[in-house]
Amino acid sequence: VDGNDFLALYSVTKWARDRGAAGLGATHIEVYTYRAGGHSSSDDPSAYRPNDEFKCWPGGDPIERLKSYLIKSGMWDEKRDAALAQKIDDEVMTSYKAACEFGDLASGPYPPASTIFTEVYETVPWHVQEQREELGK
Repeated sequence: VDGNDFLALYSVTKWARDRGAAGLGATHIEVYTYRAGGHSSSDDPSAYRPNDEFKCWPGGDPIERLKSYLIKSGMWDEKRDAALAQKIDDEVMTSYKAACEFGDLASGPYPPASTIFTEVYETVPWHVQEQREELGK
């Protein structure tokens, strides 16, 4: 399945889910995709692949492919897309500013180290409980 085609991937996963729910067993789905960016923000993909390699991947960006399909189908348009992008940008910026008011890694506040045991798990696993006891927390 083309992993950069949202509709194809949705269709095959829905089929596999329905098949499993009907008691027909597990389904192996082989997905071909392409990671256009580096492994991380500190990674330089030009060290291990040509800069224009992404052009060889058919179909391109999965988000742009879906957007193009929706526009051609009359279910979406550029105006709505721009409005949604702006709304998302605004929500992200609002959340970022709220987080900055709370603090950051450079200036704190820093929670007590013991919160790794109290604020991570709803039910603390036995091995984490043992670690907590070893530290005397």
